[in-house]
Amino acid sequence: REDAASANTFAKMMFGTPNSTFLDKYMETAATDSEIENKPVLFDVGWEVAKKVGGIYTVLRSKAPVTVEEWGARYALVAPYNHETAPTEFERLPAGPLTAPVLQRLLDNHGIVVHFGKWLVEGYPKVFLIDLQSSMARLSEWRTELQSGFEVPSDTEANDAIVFGFQSALLLKEFALTNRNNRYIAHFHEWQSSVGLLVARKWSVPIATIFTTHATLLGRYMSAGGVDLYNHLQALNPDEEASKRGIYNRHWIEQQAAQKATVFTTVSEITAYEAEMVLKRKADVILPNGLKLDKTAALHEFQNLHAKSKAVLHEFMRGHFYGHYDFDLDNVLYFFTAGRYEFYNKGVDMFIEALAGLNNMLKQMGSKMTIVAFIIMPGKAINYNVESLKGQSLIRDMRRTCNAIVEAMSERMFEATARGSLPDAETLFKEEEIVMLKRRIFTLRQRPDLPPIVTHNMANDATDEILVHLRQAKLFNQPEDRVKVIYHPEFLSSTSPILPLDYTDFVRGCHLGVFPSYYEPWGYTPAECTVLGVPSVTSNLTGFANFMKRRLDDPDSKGIFIIDRRFKSPKESVEQIISIMWRFTQLDRRERIELRNRTERLCDMLDWKSLGRAYTNARTLALERAFGLPSPKGVGIIKQPM
Repeated sequence: REDAASANTFAKMMFGTPNSTFLDKYMETAATDSEIENKPVLFDVGWEVAKKVGGIYTVLRSKAPVTVEEWGARYALVAPYNHETAPTEFERLPAGPLTAPVLQRLLDNHGIVVHFGKWLVEGYPKVFLIDLQSSMARLSEWRTELQSGFEVPSDTEANDAIVFGFQSALLLKEFALTNRNNRYIAHFHEWQSSVGLLVARKWSVPIATIFTTHATLLGRYMSAGGVDLYNHLQALNPDEEASKRGIYNRHWIEQQAAQKATVFTTVSEITAYEAEMVLKRKADVILPNGLKLDKTAALHEFQNLHAKSKAVLHEFMRGHFYGHYDFDLDNVLYFFTAGRYEFYNKGVDMFIEALAGLNNMLKQMGSKMTIVAFIIMPGKAINYNVESLKGQSLIRDMRRTCNAIVEAMSERMFEATARGSLPDAETLFKEEEIVMLKRRIFTLRQRPDLPPIVTHNMANDATDEILVHLRQAKLFNQPEDRVKVIYHPEFLSSTSPILPLDYTDFVRGCHLGVFPSYYEPWGYTPAECTVLGVPSVTSNLTGFANFMKRRLDDPDSKGIFIIDRRFKSPKESVEQIISIMWRFTQLDRRERIELRNRTERLCDMLDWKSLGRAYTNARTLALERAFGLPSPKGVGIIKQPM
């Protein structure tokens, strides 16, 4: 339809204006017109773009820099517009001369409002954020078209997925018809975004599609319900099980997306096995989840970052345990677990049971070691509880008072020595300063209750599974307890008034991550620990553990401790965790540093620059299947994922 010049302009300027700051570096380093012409265009379609919910946000965010580096202005993401997160995640940009008409036609012909701009993450990829409310009037029509006979009008999440699916399909259709010289790949992540794949297929939109299930919906539901999923997969009737749980309408979307995608992928071999049984299609390519690595820090700086973050944790401990701060911070180890609030799937039940067992062992042995175990999982928190805030306020006041006294004493010491004499104690330490300290010490000691096991007031304090199990395990932060527990039911933030650390810095400050998940298709938390040099415990039912086990002869020696949750009883698995944690407490400081160094050296295995090859393979395969032609030079060749 368009001439070659227009095609070249399209390839160069598709997702922005030429004077856009982000595009400038790509325009300046652009290849020749003949090299750019007819190269494919890539869309990532995901529910969690510019909206932090779970692991897929991490996948897309961390993958963005290497994807932008490879695809430049030919890459964009598509997602629902979220009014709450957009102000901090998204910046509007004027649409380019070929993008603007597409967005205008969507508005004029379908009433669809699309916000175009850049995602405020490293790489600054272009994003199309679609306003779901602009099409809600068509929900009933679209839902009937998609699922007539088994639709569930009361399922608001599925309703939103259907509206977004039709909107994204219309967006892709407009682009595909705007310039037929370009080939399009749309990569859909998880069932919430995959309706667009089904609709595009139904409308015969000329695009190549990839669908990735990061975790099957049915598998997640069954595991959370206590079903021994992996030992029952071969006898499973997926449709029947989905119907029992009232999620057949969602399961159908996921299953159809897997079957109709040009290329179907999963994130690990264990999920591929599950998907083959649940979604009835064998995965074409495995796409392990990587991370964007910062390799600029030298080894000594790497240890300095650990010490710096650990110092913040120490200060938190002084405040949280005021009145009961009777342990030596030099003999404190920080353990933690974190992730989405899925109590059984994430293995939090086993973590708590193992902590109780470790506590008993340490007390029986008369150990001077103190273990502080954090549980970082967003729960139904109302606000910070008074005791948590009070403790940090008191310790900050004590810190300011001590600093002021030290500064004054320094001046007195300098003045006395400048006069040629050594100051005595009375000259250095004024009576009023002693009184100030005594008053603050007295205040710190006036604490009738134990330090709280949770930092927030909870809307469901009596029924919250984590709190219920901590209480059943009798982990109350008693003075004699060698294991102290702190449940933080919110995402971490450096602006927090009680624990001012971002998640990455928090992990750096810890000594051991514990993630004994039952259902974890990949496992970003232990992977993040690895690249930050923090040893971790994981299970053989996670994609990450199996990925590492195939590549390491002795994972334990590298700080990757893998427990058996498939062939061992729950009690045996808990005993394995206790044993690992106990052995870890017996390491001296030098041994812990050496283990951290060995763990950190594994990080290249998880770098997107290495794992991104699997994505290249999937895209290449999709282009060949959809268009019957080999991919252009530089886009990749088919080979087994590394």
